[in-house]
Amino acid sequence: MKTPEIDLPTLDRVIQMAWEDRTPFDAIARQFGLNESDVVALMRRHMKRSSFQMWRKRVSGRSTKHGMLRDSHVTRFRSDDQRTR
Repeated sequence: MKTPEIDLPTLDRVIQMAWEDRTPFDAIARQFGLNESDVVALMRRHMKRSSFQMWRKRVSGRSTKHGMLRDSHVTRFRSDDQRTR
């Protein structure tokens, strides 16, 4: 799978959002146009193998990273660095 080319500040922000527990993949898709599989491919390409494996284990099945799996009591979270629309 080919991931889109993005500039360094955007890459840094996507990686930061992917590591955040409360930022769902849906938010990354809305802001940067990258779906979950694009984010996984990007993380695989730009991280050390051990860091990628740790991240992948951490987010696999995590309900807060998948909007449909979130509990209804989890409200919207916006980081200070996150762009507003």
